[in-house]
Amino acid sequence: MGYAAQSVAGRVRAHNEDAVLCCPQLGLWAVADGMGGHQSGEVASALALQTLRAVTAEGGDLDAAIHAANAAILAAGQQGGGRSMGTTVVAVRFAGAEFDLAWIGDSRAYRISLDGIAQLTRDHSWVQAMIDAGELSVDEARNHPRRNLVTQCLGQSELVLQVDRVQGTLAPGELLLLCSDGLTGELTDAQIQQPCGSAATLDELVEQLIGLAIEAGGKDNISCIVLGRSASESPEIGTKPRSFLRRLLNPRRQ
Repeated sequence: MGYAAQSVAGRVRAHNEDAVLCCPQLGLWAVADGMGGHQSGEVASALALQTLRAVTAEGGDLDAAIHAANAAILAAGQQGGGRSMGTTVVAVRFAGAEFDLAWIGDSRAYRISLDGIAQLTRDHSWVQAMIDAGELSVDEARNHPRRNLVTQCLGQSELVLQVDRVQGTLAPGELLLLCSDGLTGELTDAQIQQPCGSAATLDELVEQLIGLAIEAGGKDNISCIVLGRSASESPEIGTKPRSFLRRLLNPRRQ
């Protein structure tokens, strides 16, 4: 399994409240988007991913790990004088080519292949609820004043935590993208897919995605992790083969 990851503050914000986790030893990758301001959102996202890693290492599944992360963030808020903090999270656990995907909030996962791009997660957000109710179109939701309002996140004691999960298989020649809404808030699905045609490596693809989001405005922190299996033979976890995307998109040229 090849992978690449990056997290930046963006063009507008001075601090980065996002966090990314790449733990190939556990087959675990995750993105968290913290909320609550500097030294609150940063704490929440970092604590969430630390807890995810610890619980997973002890044999817990993603559902148990995310609930444990929620409890840890609530406890940290109480110890900090009741300060409010929260975070979204999207996490994937691989066992070979099989994956278990879990999320809460509006951080997303996409599957990208030669056939196109498909969103695997469904946002826990006010605008998504309005889309589901037929009150907003997808295009209207992208520019709605309440587009950043999430209906689920870690660290909110008044919420009944809803962790959604999807299982699947990542085929050779496919990519899995995990990202915060700093990416999807600036780029459409088609714009996210487009760099796959020019990037030569997963690292280059991540750099291009973040660069495009910054050029489009970069109003929020931007984080993404891209994972993929080569079209011929899956490389070892943690490698980033230079020919991966060329084999994915131009197999006849190899």
